Amino acid sequence: MDEKNVLANVLITGGAGYVGNLLVPQLLEDGHKVTVYDIMYFGKDTLPLDHPDLTVIEGDIRDTAKLGKACEGMDAVIHLACISNDPSFELDEGLSTSINYDCFEPMVVAAKEAGVKRFIYASTSSVYGVSDAPEVREDHPLVPLTHYNRFKGMCEPLLFKHQGPDFTCVTIRPSTVCGYSPRARLDLTVNILTNHAVNKGKITVFGGDQYRPNLHIKDMVRLYQTMLALPAEKIAGETFNVGYRNLSVMEIAEQVKKVVEEEYPELGDIEIVRTPSDDNRSYRVTSDKIKNMLGFEPIFTVEDAIRDLCQAFREGKLPDSFDNPWYYNVKQLQEGEAA
Repeated sequence: MDEKNVLANVLITGGAGYVGNLLVPQLLEDGHKVTVYDIMYFGKDTLPLDHPDLTVIEGDIRDTAKLGKACEGMDAVIHLACISNDPSFELDEGLSTSINYDCFEPMVVAAKEAGVKRFIYASTSSVYGVSDAPEVREDHPLVPLTHYNRFKGMCEPLLFKHQGPDFTCVTIRPSTVCGYSPRARLDLTVNILTNHAVNKGKITVFGGDQYRPNLHIKDMVRLYQTMLALPAEKIAGETFNVGYRNLSVMEIAEQVKKVVEEEYPELGDIEIVRTPSDDNRSYRVTSDKIKNMLGFEPIFTVEDAIRDLCQAFREGKLPDSFDNPWYYNVKQLQEGEAA
């Protein structure tokens, strides 16, 4: 690692999750020492557990004292841990509120008191809810439709209260992430539709006209690398949207159909069936700010994500893709009786 990089030791909350499973190996390769702090609802066996620079702590972010101790000697925290997505949140609103909101500021304070220099918070672009604006910028009003989105947004100002010369705070609002990870999620739009196309030969689209911004998981990882490498003054106190393209759910389905028919010609014509949906979240975000201020642009496409998933299915990396609860946050939390 470059000697100028003072952020050598990185703690990732929720580092055993979907994004963490690609991020952790990449940061280790970059020369960071990485500590994963995770409650392990999805296990840890997909992490590179034998790597000498990886420490894995099974811990609950609501245990502020334990988390604070884990932050000692850390230069940066990347906060990924949360009850992720709306259906999972609604399983147990008390649990979700305690994890996604109540413990957030105590965690930030504990990190700061432990001497952490940089706190990178993964919010979500779904804080915008429904918007007809052709380009939703970071200063757009937050009109969240669900508790998950509302609490994600409410944490942002709590973080920035603690911004200071020795404690750099930055929030990113990622689009819906897509693509393959060793801890795969098959409950995200692009991934769901690809699973259905490959394994059922048919895609069901709920609604279809809603716009959703998308982001390849490899670009999500690149962004965290960037956030660790940049000087503090470039990002301190800032909020950034990050997405690749705004596509309607129907446009995503059409891309899935095209790619899967190319990758699996033996499947023949893949049918797209539309049904009504009560999920009317629709927004088109612009990522101009992060491009103009930091020079960061996604380089992977939704099509790349679909191809990566096709390859994973072909290689047998996603067995039992409809019935194994491990791929679906809601099902896994129900099975594990999260508390």
